[in-house]
Amino acid sequence: MYQLDEKIWFWVLGIIPVIILFFLVLQAWKYNAQKKFADKALLKKLSPNKSLFKSVLKIGLLSLAFACLSLALVNPKIGTKLETVKREGVDIVFAVDVSKSMLAEDIAPNRLEKSKQLVTQIVNNLASDRIGIIAYAGKAFPQLPITTDYASAKMFLQNMNTNMLSSQGTAINEAINLARTYFDDEEQTNRVLIIISDGEDHSEEAAVVAEQAHDEGIRIFTIGVGDVKGGPIPEKRNGVVISYKKNNAGETVITRLNEETLQNIAKEADGAYINGKNTNDVVEAIREILNNMDKTEFEAKQFADFKDQFQWFLGFVIFFLVLDIFLLDRKTAWLKKLNLFNENL
Repeated sequence: MYQLDEKIWFWVLGIIPVIILFFLVLQAWKYNAQKKFADKALLKKLSPNKSLFKSVLKIGLLSLAFACLSLALVNPKIGTKLETVKREGVDIVFAVDVSKSMLAEDIAPNRLEKSKQLVTQIVNNLASDRIGIIAYAGKAFPQLPITTDYASAKMFLQNMNTNMLSSQGTAINEAINLARTYFDDEEQTNRVLIIISDGEDHSEEAAVVAEQAHDEGIRIFTIGVGDVKGGPIPEKRNGVVISYKKNNAGETVITRLNEETLQNIAKEADGAYINGKNTNDVVEAIREILNNMDKTEFEAKQFADFKDQFQWFLGFVIFFLVLDIFLLDRKTAWLKKLNLFNENL
């Protein structure tokens, strides 16, 4: 387990492309200036030991020095002491729809990004509850098992996209069945499944499976993202819309928020349906629901002590800078033999 103290210092990495750009511009200027001064054969006689490879190597070392300086300023810390603590909370599994219909932009910026925002804000308002994440489309895929590591949960969440599952569709029943395996039968915690979707379910089993999950003590809450009026599904290249998804007849597909499906699922599992248009309303509704639930005590392992690691990166900074200082632009015998960049031609 690691922590990053001062993430703002990652901006130092922006100096590296500036250094590389400056080097390329300088090389182009030197080439043009030398070309005006003398021809290639004469220049080789005037400076036979000039090494392009060493110039590139020096820029590489300088870039590495700035990269290590950035990491030293960020100060990564590694957990060194793991201890078991008692916590009280609820086990919550988030099932996020990643089907292609979630790319529709009838809710800004699009349905999937809105879903990520909702889950992130809900997690930010949790205290000691355990959480897990599932991605689903035509199939369901486990993203993160039940954990108290909220930072990892948000990292996995941000990496979710519509290309992570090859089978398309919106099989909510698959997500519910997978969620049923997430909870530990030996720990009698309150169990919550929160499904975030546009409700375009292509199976008819979701309500039946939801009832079975309720029999196992799982309450299901559904959050609908999208607009009931619907919208097309954009197909983009390099972030630019080039067309919209079409059906076999060549007509543009319009995908709509199906609130009825989501309402039926929540009803069968003693939950509630929440429209996801307003993030604050969703977060407040989930908070109230969780606050009214009994909290169960459970054991969780967490790192209690972290050790600074900045000194390693600072050492590399000094090493690369010293190496850069003592590395001359002149060729050495072994470089001449290697003939890197065809410098002897």
